[in-house]
Amino acid sequence: MASKPPAGDPVQDAPQVVDPQRAAAGIHAIGHTLRIAQQQMGVLRTAQTLLKVNQKDGFDCPGCAWPEGDKRHAAEFCENGAKAVAEEATLRRVTPDFFAAHPLADLASRSGYWLGQQGRITQPMYLPEGADRYEAVTWERAFAIIAQELTALASPDEALFYTSGRTSNEAAFLLQLFAREFGTNNLPDCSNMCHESSGSALTETIGIGKGSVSLEDLHQADLIIVAGQNPGTNHPRMLSALEQAKNAGAKIISVNPLPEAGLERFKNPQTPLGMLKGVALNDLFLQIRIGGDQALFRLLNKLILQTPGAADEEFVREHTHGYEEFTAAARAADWDETLAATGLDRAAIERALAMILASERTIVCWAMGLTQHKHAVPTIREVVNFLLLRGNIGRPGAGVCPVRGHSNVQGDRTMGIFERPSPAFLDALEKEFGFAPPRHHGFDVVRSIRALRDGEAKVFFAMGGNFVSATPDTEVTEAAMRRARLTVHVSTKLNRSHAVTGARALILPTLGRTDKDVQAGGRQVVTVEDSMGMVHASRGNLTPASPHLLSEPAIVARLARAVLGPRSLTPWEDFEKDYGTIRDRIARVVPGFEDFNAKIARPGGFTLPHAPRDERRFPTATGKANFTAAPVEFPKVPAGRLLLQTLRSHDQYNTTIYGLDDRYRGIKGGRRVVLVHPDDARELGLADGSYTDLVSEWKDGVERRAAGFRVVHYPTARGCAAAYYPETNVLVPLDSTADTSNTPASKSVIVRFEHGE
Repeated sequence: MASKPPAGDPVQDAPQVVDPQRAAAGIHAIGHTLRIAQQQMGVLRTAQTLLKVNQKDGFDCPGCAWPEGDKRHAAEFCENGAKAVAEEATLRRVTPDFFAAHPLADLASRSGYWLGQQGRITQPMYLPEGADRYEAVTWERAFAIIAQELTALASPDEALFYTSGRTSNEAAFLLQLFAREFGTNNLPDCSNMCHESSGSALTETIGIGKGSVSLEDLHQADLIIVAGQNPGTNHPRMLSALEQAKNAGAKIISVNPLPEAGLERFKNPQTPLGMLKGVALNDLFLQIRIGGDQALFRLLNKLILQTPGAADEEFVREHTHGYEEFTAAARAADWDETLAATGLDRAAIERALAMILASERTIVCWAMGLTQHKHAVPTIREVVNFLLLRGNIGRPGAGVCPVRGHSNVQGDRTMGIFERPSPAFLDALEKEFGFAPPRHHGFDVVRSIRALRDGEAKVFFAMGGNFVSATPDTEVTEAAMRRARLTVHVSTKLNRSHAVTGARALILPTLGRTDKDVQAGGRQVVTVEDSMGMVHASRGNLTPASPHLLSEPAIVARLARAVLGPRSLTPWEDFEKDYGTIRDRIARVVPGFEDFNAKIARPGGFTLPHAPRDERRFPTATGKANFTAAPVEFPKVPAGRLLLQTLRSHDQYNTTIYGLDDRYRGIKGGRRVVLVHPDDARELGLADGSYTDLVSEWKDGVERRAAGFRVVHYPTARGCAAAYYPETNVLVPLDSTADTSNTPASKSVIVRFEHGE
């Protein structure tokens, strides 16, 4: 039997702390997975769902975007993927009676954990202007309310259409189509907050803003560098790929401010020996100071250039541009500056260099630890320089590997969810649908918040996600959202964003990945794109949580008909009936999707073309891969301050909180903790177990405070600290963003500590 949701918020005043674990997964992960699944789904439903996760005839996990190989295990999921499935396939329900019993003020006082635990939303809900709680509403009335607000705008650019990475390709394509036919490119998405820096750097340097490797490349690599990433919690199935690479002889270097259990030892739950003993993954751990990665890769490039025969001169000559400027910058790299920026010692860097020079095939993987800094884009460009220098792009076992977070975040961008679309994409859209899409750029996430704050945007529509908990500068963001005329959220479950509303608000409940999707044209499938450019079908197998749910494509199609009316020549009704008709149009608009319907009919789907990987062809402005030469940057922290990175706990996926523990880091029963190196803590007078307020410092002089955090003495890099988001998003200034990409700089926040009485 599934258990009931918690009636009250659990007390988090005194989290318990034990020693961090030194291995990930194993039998403890299996036990935790089954316990969470049983609590949400019961025994029978657990079997019905988990055995279909990531199978060729099943549904794509709504968690991370890590790919599957051609050969699948019967249990092709990780602990956090199972948690994501369990919360979506839960037997718990949020009905209109729930909203009648819980006014908006009550919902706003609850934790994200409590809200998410209540279950699936069963009917459309409406918050009228001036009302204190949501009430049930029909779909027809809901669409009429949205149409009323949108058509009353002075300009289409006063509307914002946000997309979460869970959204399918079909729904994403329809949403951008509707937004552009309505007249705006205001299509912010969750990629703006995570891998926008990767896309910006890669598009400039190799011509495509995606990774260049496959699973097979990881298995064939000689050396894998994992920088600014914690796969044990954020992408646990990646550990299996790293294990396979290790078994084939690969070496692994991890570059991170925190030691992470998943990279120390992986206890593969798929095998008895793996569960009991596991395999050590790290060959070298470079415990770098936050934000020191550009300096590290710049020095490594200098050392490679100083090594006779180490550079791939033929590749450089035939396939690259800007080599002279790059080498001049690299040769100027300074040992003392690098050691100061990184906190590493010379021997560790020289050991890393020896491993690099011994490798013929090198891959660099990274995530938010590289992308969420002011200098994130130059950092990733320097990683590309590092790979280009030895010809490690466009050959087996080598390349760039930005590890995407949410399940279809990469696919949404491929489908046109982007505030700065290319002229070629807009030309194809115009040719296919016969209307002139807007050509001026729209708002990304940060600019959308500014627009709401400044009264330039009045309607906010979110396809999934938890916008106010995912974004920076919480107080500013929430005040901005409350200035809107209407906020709309397409959701499966409750979250904080439903309690921070405009003058009017709607919650539109939708089908999840696990749900059967039956339309007038029969049973439907949707598609997703994984982190390595594989596109495949996803088919839910459960009876939907309520007969009142609509699919995401159906919601967009009906909304478009309500707003655009007979002036639109787009066949919205046909799109709702049969998603194959959507894919036919995608095939004529988006390169690489020709014969889309035929391709996804094949088990496992298909791989999108990638010119640098497939042909060593680089579609950049120069026609070659571009070396770059940016000044080295790293955060400068005043005395008495530390540099804070925000991060996830192990009981968390993005803003979804599954529980209050982080067992790999030894935290139990609470999330308001700050991890500080014991030596830094002693210098600052922070006793282990004491409580403190975190106050961020930035050039605008505004005080941003996160109160009541338990100090945990922890082996972080010196001068650095770490704490969980979304609790610490309040500390990240809205205008503190990465150059070029405008991604919030959530991994480099200067903080001081103010002690409570």
